[in-house]
Amino acid sequence: MCDQTFLAITFGPCDNCSQNKPLMNIYLKNEPINYCSLCVEMMACQGLAKGETIHTLKAESESLKSKLEEERAKLHDVELHQVAEKMEALGQFVMKTRRTLKGHGNKVLCMDWCRDKRRIVSSSQDGKVIVWDAYTTNKEHAVTMPCTWVMACAYAPSGCAVACGGLDNKCSVYPLSLDKNENLAAKKKSVAMHTNYLSSCSFTNSDMQILTSSGDGTCALWDVESGQLLQSFHGHSADVLSLDLAPSETGNTFVSGGCDKKANVWDMRSGQNVQSFETHESDINSVKYYPSGDAFASGSDDATCRLYDLRADREVAIYSKESIIFGASSVDFSLSGRLLFAGHNDYTINVWDVLKGTRVAILFGHENRVSTVRVSPDGTAFCSGSWDNTLRGLAVVIGVLHHPVVSVPRAAGELRNIGHSFPMICS
Repeated sequence: MCDQTFLAITFGPCDNCSQNKPLMNIYLKNEPINYCSLCVEMMACQGLAKGETIHTLKAESESLKSKLEEERAKLHDVELHQVAEKMEALGQFVMKTRRTLKGHGNKVLCMDWCRDKRRIVSSSQDGKVIVWDAYTTNKEHAVTMPCTWVMACAYAPSGCAVACGGLDNKCSVYPLSLDKNENLAAKKKSVAMHTNYLSSCSFTNSDMQILTSSGDGTCALWDVESGQLLQSFHGHSADVLSLDLAPSETGNTFVSGGCDKKANVWDMRSGQNVQSFETHESDINSVKYYPSGDAFASGSDDATCRLYDLRADREVAIYSKESIIFGASSVDFSLSGRLLFAGHNDYTINVWDVLKGTRVAILFGHENRVSTVRVSPDGTAFCSGSWDNTLRGLAVVIGVLHHPVVSVPRAAGELRNIGHSFPMICS
């Protein structure tokens, strides 16, 4: 079998023909080499001439996958909810819509919180990107994009810029100023360019770099100032629909999910796919890291949400009910990680107890599918966007819940208490 792993595309002299061409960085017999596409094709043909047919390569690949699943199964001796049996149950609680943000003329597709916990940016099918004051519901900025279906938006960590993109295949950054009458479009900077629609974007831990995912099946890391491609990530075989950066300030990994039913974890420094999970039965619409960074959740068109532990390298929980038959379009955790919010195509938001696997609340109010849900940076509220053209914000817990923050078990039988108060509280 040709043990090749494609990592990224660069430009330089080919190790085989010595010509300056776009290069594919691959590993051959565990040794890194840089070959141009023609030399890679010739190498592949030589491998086939030696009897390495597509059929035999696929068979060997399936055999390796089976062995990997067997190794993962050895660690799966008990379910997560069984480990958490002795923990106090959350019980039912009530959440209330505090603000409804109206202003988009079509489906709300994405939203993000500013780190100041007050401002929100949202994007819509109407081609508008709006910055809101979530306290007053006032619109602070509005940008008309050159295309409709603005599918991705993100706030910069400093709060001084927003990024967005969609069917224009670009990620554009707009600096925000105190002058609300200033034309933001005049200061637009096109940072990223894909060969298909932009599905998601996220700044890293500074305003200087941004991650993007696209319908072209790739993710990419870009320098905001120069627009230079810093790293590309190849490994999905279909559209990439979502990505999320690891929560640590020094985190160098991110997770992506796509139409190939896979959730991949990437090393941003090398461009390598370091972990891959394929347990969903349909497209993965959303991925979100657990607050500790040790796990992540995914929401899929198969009407389930799933939790994956990165240290155990396996799925540890499935959040589903027979009555839930519509896909999950977006997921997010409470600040403690005890709650998982999942927006669905049946206009509802399901709230799950992450440890016990039980649904503790169903939130109603939207009149069309819920496309995005995001918890505020301080954990006291969250906002949801919908195809009913609205955002509903500051839906908070009524009363006070005192539950400790817990980490996802590394292996069966382990459950650690980190000892913080449950953050989703409000007077």
